[in-house]
Amino acid sequence: MKRQVQGEKLPGLGRYDGEIDARPLAARIRPRSFDEFVGQEHLVGEGRVLRKCIETDRLPSMVLWGPSGSGKTTLAHVIAGATGGHFASLSAVSAGVADLRRVAEEAQQRLKLSGQRTVLFVDEIHRFNKAQQDAVLPFVENGIIILVGATTENPSFEVISPLLSRCRVFCLKPLTEEQVEIIVKRAVADEERGMGRLKVEMEEGVAAALARSARGDARVALNTLEMMVDIAFSGKEDRLLLGMEEVADALERQTLLYDKDGEQHYDFISALHKSLRGSDPDAGLYWLGCMLESGEEPLYIARRLVRFASEDVGMADPQALVIAVAAEQAVHFIGLPEGNLALAEAVVYLATAPKSNSLYRAYSRVQDDIKENGNAPVPLHLRNPVTELMRQEGYGKGYKYAHDYPGGFVNQGYLPTSLKGKRYYVPEDGQGFEKEIARRLKEWWQR
Repeated sequence: MKRQVQGEKLPGLGRYDGEIDARPLAARIRPRSFDEFVGQEHLVGEGRVLRKCIETDRLPSMVLWGPSGSGKTTLAHVIAGATGGHFASLSAVSAGVADLRRVAEEAQQRLKLSGQRTVLFVDEIHRFNKAQQDAVLPFVENGIIILVGATTENPSFEVISPLLSRCRVFCLKPLTEEQVEIIVKRAVADEERGMGRLKVEMEEGVAAALARSARGDARVALNTLEMMVDIAFSGKEDRLLLGMEEVADALERQTLLYDKDGEQHYDFISALHKSLRGSDPDAGLYWLGCMLESGEEPLYIARRLVRFASEDVGMADPQALVIAVAAEQAVHFIGLPEGNLALAEAVVYLATAPKSNSLYRAYSRVQDDIKENGNAPVPLHLRNPVTELMRQEGYGKGYKYAHDYPGGFVNQGYLPTSLKGKRYYVPEDGQGFEKEIARRLKEWWQR
């Protein structure tokens, strides 16, 4: 994307006449080969499988799965430069079934006429619905198209099984701060595509601050750098010196990386749940804060805490369920941000409560029995003789009223005959209040 300018004041170029590349900095300095590519050594390092596939032009259909700014689109462009096949590109945001069929038909003709295969890059492939993914499936299956899909979402959830089974999934990792810093410094020094013509200099620590704020996303760091230069550039400078003040201006508010409708939603709640189960209140508070400050629905978190109170604390501390439900009611009543502390109180209480999953295991055993054997009939002595006919049939006969016996306990059967002696709930002797429950049951049933 280029345009003609005449005497225009341009960041990175000064007063300039002629044709310029008007794309954002992140697009201009996109690596064109493996020599320029930074990161993902586990995939594209010397001798690694993906690099071998690209260099030998023996590409399988693949899905590149990784966070924003980790190099998925860049890797696709490197593939485009290295492969002997025709390279076509679509964005799942704007493309439809008709676009896919057009590319597939052209690929089929190209294969017939010249024997050249087509590499189709689909950015944000997780945005394709089932019908769109079905449309490309037969062309991938018969080898007319080599599909390269890029996604930030877990392909196990977002890509249909038949298509996923025909693709290799390559997982890209977030870039390290050191790697992002390398990219930033290259962009500043590059005179052809970067900021080099303006003689940009950075104070000590500026590149590191940009890398740290980007949280593994090179595009975020480069966009911030470009904004810093735009703010500082007046057109009169022989050189630009960027300091921490310019960093602060460009990063007026840090955007938190969190997708409450995607995989991170499940990753963060899993981290919260496991931190509470592991009795770590600090980790519990941290994951709670990450979710709340990123805009997660607070009542969703509250519902998960209620579940945790029953599943992982259970009868070891019955008060845990009361605290969790109270936190849910508090959030519902006063909303945010005031309700944050109610959730925080519940998190600390649940993390530090004694743990027992005996209640969870007991109910799971009940579910298994019912699933396998169905509902067993209620013993006659436990049925209410509502009518005379029921009484004649033996309903309620032989039932012992517990309050007529010492301590309000009498030894009689309450389970169906087929389940006599079955134990579902087995309290853990050493866990909080459950120790008292175990003592009571032992005393009652040993009489």
